[in-house]
Amino acid sequence: MNLDDLKQRREENIRLHKEKKKAYYIKKKLASASHNNEIKHKFIDYEQELFGGDNISFAAKIKEIAQKQKSHIQDREEIIVAKIEEYRNKKKDYYLENKDKRLQYDKDYRIKKKEDLKNYRKSYYEKNKTKILNKQKDHRRNMKEIVSDDI
Repeated sequence: MNLDDLKQRREENIRLHKEKKKAYYIKKKLASASHNNEIKHKFIDYEQELFGGDNISFAAKIKEIAQKQKSHIQDREEIIVAKIEEYRNKKKDYYLENKDKRLQYDKDYRIKKKEDLKNYRKSYYEKNKTKILNKQKDHRRNMKEIVSDDI
């Protein structure tokens, strides 16, 4: 097989793949379009549903909704509290189980950061040595002047 045959075969395979892909997407599009036509969304007239023509029914509807929500929360309260307690116990057990690992990790982390901080301070002092020394000299000179003025 020579290079031209390989190129031609590759192009043919790519063309076939693109045709399959296009057919797949067209099929999906038609399927979803026909599916969308079958589903009829229920239209709710909120003004009629909530107001019912007057403000009294609106207030009653709001109270009814609030009572439903309150009863739902009260029904689930025990389950929610139990799940929170279970999570706390899991977390506590996990920390107790892995206490040594955490302490060792914290220790290693502090040592690493301590070394990094030490190196940073050292390099900072090296870079700004003259500035720092001049500030210290000025400060000492000022302190001597203040002390001599007080005497």
